[in-house]
Amino acid sequence: MKIIFIIAALVIASFWSLDLQWAQFASSTAMQKMGRFVLELLAPNFEAVFLQKLWWATLETLAMSALGTVLAVVFGLMIVRLRFVANVLRSIPELIWVTLLLIAAGLGPMAGTLALALHTSGVLGRLFAEAIENAEASPAMALRTNGVSEAKIFCYATLPQIMPQLVSYTLYRWENNIRAAAVLGVVGAGGLGAMLSYHMSLFQMAETSSVLLAMLALVVLVDTLSYLIRRVLG
Repeated sequence: MKIIFIIAALVIASFWSLDLQWAQFASSTAMQKMGRFVLELLAPNFEAVFLQKLWWATLETLAMSALGTVLAVVFGLMIVRLRFVANVLRSIPELIWVTLLLIAAGLGPMAGTLALALHTSGVLGRLFAEAIENAEASPAMALRTNGVSEAKIFCYATLPQIMPQLVSYTLYRWENNIRAAAVLGVVGAGGLGAMLSYHMSLFQMAETSSVLLAMLALVVLVDTLSYLIRRVLG
């Protein structure tokens, strides 16, 4: 009961401390501006020249997310026993990583890919470690008593047990990285985010609408592919 009271008090304090201007947000002027903005977004640009640029940006975002996830799986497996390293990597958001990497690698998808890989490595490292800890220990013990090396014990006793979990975690993080890759492009990492930032800065709403539709289509595609892979593995 005390915990519920404390949570309620914190929620009330949050409303009181934040300057939430609900009246201004719901004013007629604000509604008119939002309505005009939405109407402009309802007329996307489908010109062939622009769609060709959009197609390559979409592929770049997809490649960033896929490669970043693959690198994260490799690094995550390498740091499963290094909890502190995993905690440090996942505690730093992708936007901070990409800001640091842009200084070293410059503008473009390389910085975004590495930023996704570093942050996701920390997340997957923690999840992979928990999966390994929860695996049945008796097969590993049986092999260990017969003098089998730790590497072979992991490959033949532990990995077959946790493989469905590893795949599920990886696919889930790939879905998240699709969204993150689009956001990272806004700060100079290329892909759809770079196009979105450019056209929004020029108030080109038709082009902005097309970029948003491409983002939505890419997320739906990856979500559907992830679901189908899970069904097949299941």
